[in-house]
Amino acid sequence: MKPLLALSIVVLSVAVASAQQVVRITEPSAINPAEVSIAINPTNPDNMIAASFQTGRPPKPRAGSYHYVTFDGGKTWKTVPTPDPRNLVQGDDVVAFSHDGVAYHVHLSFDGIRMARPARAENGMIVNVSKDGGNTWTDGTAAVNHINTVIPFEDKPGLVVDNAPASRSKGNVYLAWTRFDVYGSSNPEHRSQIYFTRSTDQGQTFSMPFRISDTGGDCLDSDNTVEGAVPAVGPNGEVYVVWAGPLGLVMDKSLDGGLTFGKDKVIGNMPGGWDFSVEGLDRANGMPVTGVDLSNGPNKGTLYVNWIDARHGDQDVFVMWSRDGGDTWSAPVRVNDDAVKNGKVQFFTWMAIDPVDGSINVVFYDRRDGKGTETRLTLARSVDGGKTFVNHKVDLPSFSANTRVFFGDYSSVSAFEGRVVPAFMHFAEDGRLAISVALFQFKPGTQELLK
Repeated sequence: MKPLLALSIVVLSVAVASAQQVVRITEPSAINPAEVSIAINPTNPDNMIAASFQTGRPPKPRAGSYHYVTFDGGKTWKTVPTPDPRNLVQGDDVVAFSHDGVAYHVHLSFDGIRMARPARAENGMIVNVSKDGGNTWTDGTAAVNHINTVIPFEDKPGLVVDNAPASRSKGNVYLAWTRFDVYGSSNPEHRSQIYFTRSTDQGQTFSMPFRISDTGGDCLDSDNTVEGAVPAVGPNGEVYVVWAGPLGLVMDKSLDGGLTFGKDKVIGNMPGGWDFSVEGLDRANGMPVTGVDLSNGPNKGTLYVNWIDARHGDQDVFVMWSRDGGDTWSAPVRVNDDAVKNGKVQFFTWMAIDPVDGSINVVFYDRRDGKGTETRLTLARSVDGGKTFVNHKVDLPSFSANTRVFFGDYSSVSAFEGRVVPAFMHFAEDGRLAISVALFQFKPGTQELLK
């Protein structure tokens, strides 16, 4: 692996409460970082890795991706740039750990998006690997790459590693994403589809990508586009993928380690669609997130889906579950506990299932207490298999949104043995975006916060 320059930063503690701490993980010089992902190392939970893109940070003229690494449980962090040998645009970052502590980071890599430029156009998805907790990273392997064209265009990857103890495919790396025939095209012959690939050798190579969606969508990157494919793995190596689109919430699954998938199954509707307007943001969404309980608790094997829709008149956060591999589903459970139909929106949700205690941890932006664009962050936690949720406010002062700054499409959360760590964007004192984490420590399997 190629050693990289690690930039040490000053840790800025935004707020401290008796049972949680909010720590800024990006340096003050970071330019509008967004679309953060975070993962806890199961072999050393004090080691965590987050990743995001940053807009045009010198000396790189284009948006590039960065890692944020801690070895002390999130108290201090350092920034490690993502390798980018071809100096392409990076973004849509997702990180994950395998059961043996190997870290994976998938991100876009492109030059041009709406117009093919044969002399220089390129687009695809790159996977970088770290075997030392995020200090150093490989230059990256192309999971898919198109040279001299932006047609088709690859977007919004989801990443998971098979960490199920009993799985015959343990260690496999799975990617799912949206492929646009022509990004932004209104031509009805141009379609969006969900694609899939896997690696069986720790990210050194990836299989030929193939389409798993039976019904696609348009290419306008809105409600009628298929988006939000996030894979999850069950206790016997089952691979689940759920996405949103014109049919609502759609699921497909593989029972052979990602070699083949079955027929699409519509599992729920999304009143108001996954793409919606939020004051102060240029866009927002409620795309689904998928997770499976891999613990040895009473809900082992339960499949969960988290999303946002407007079935009550304003955008609320929901979770539903399946105990039989996606054949049947519970009714949606409303996660945010403010008054129904109060006109207050929630947006950009993410979910993590603790693989040790089986808890369901959902993070989302929340405007229940503010006026106008004032925004806070809420962590909702369930310890009874998704039947009920307790909402915990993140101790970050409310901030006002700014349409002139791209806020991204998602935040993140990771959980391990009662440790729950949301990672999220927020506007700092200088009016630019920053990324912080909230450090929660619960007594495993309970709602009790430990000091």
